[in-house]
Amino acid sequence: MKGVVVKSTGSWYDVKSGAGDVIKCRLKGIFRLDESKEKDSNPVAVGDKVRLEKGGAEDAWMIAEIEERENYIVRSSPKHKGARQIIAANLDQVLLIATIANPRTSTGFIDRFLLTSEAYHIPTVIVFNKQDLLDTKARIKQAHVSNLYRSIGYPTLFVSAVAAADSKENDHLSELKEIMKHKTSLIAGHSGVGKSTLMNAVQPNLNLRTENISKITGKGMHTTTFAEMHPLDFGGSVIDTPGIREFGIKDFKPEEISHYYIEMREVLHQCRFNNCLHENEPGCAVKQAYLTGKISEERYTNYLNIMLDYKANYKHWE
Repeated sequence: MKGVVVKSTGSWYDVKSGAGDVIKCRLKGIFRLDESKEKDSNPVAVGDKVRLEKGGAEDAWMIAEIEERENYIVRSSPKHKGARQIIAANLDQVLLIATIANPRTSTGFIDRFLLTSEAYHIPTVIVFNKQDLLDTKARIKQAHVSNLYRSIGYPTLFVSAVAAADSKENDHLSELKEIMKHKTSLIAGHSGVGKSTLMNAVQPNLNLRTENISKITGKGMHTTTFAEMHPLDFGGSVIDTPGIREFGIKDFKPEEISHYYIEMREVLHQCRFNNCLHENEPGCAVKQAYLTGKISEERYTNYLNIMLDYKANYKHWE
């Protein structure tokens, strides 16, 4: 029997069969994590297409085979040092939810996420939520960040999960639904940016659990415990994921990172050296593009910070 993984709790998996039934499964022993090696902390992810078979003492359903993935979003595992965590697989797009305040989403976080989505050719829409909470200063900041990403080719959208019926943001919720229609979308972002509240606004009968921002830390608190795929009444599905505090990049060689910066990719061939890291090398076209304003200071600074992070955390980059 074949199906798609729609929920992962770490030890049990819900798999939706071709007939529409949801079957609880365990993972066959051959896929279990070997913590002595650098590999996946979760061999099976939501969105995976799998083959099931009966087995074990109780003759329960087990995941026996994982089909080759079309794509996936991956990060360094927050729990297993040296391993990677696959957030979700076989996606049509990512909706990266960002907020200018309560909590603040940095461009550094956005760039790290975009690095991975670019590497696996997954279209990404940056959705700025909580428009109802912004003052004039915050709206100016939001416009700057939005224009930064629009200028290099990433669509952006302004929404409010609690928008009034006659507000502009309510119209944008309808636009968001159109973007999601008939597609498998991963919704991702920091804890507290309103992912679950936003999905409840898009489809009220989802009834996803929500939580307020912590008054002590000013940061979001996890309300989504496990990744789960939900069908949408208007077609398609959405994968809701636990909020991400930090996004550690994985599976890149240092000389590859610039290839997934859209604006850097356009000038890489002009660098004097093929293995240029675009830091202080002579004849670097990327640094020259930054100095002449063709690459933004924020994006270039974020790139350098990613390189510093690699040097600090990995003895070997390959």
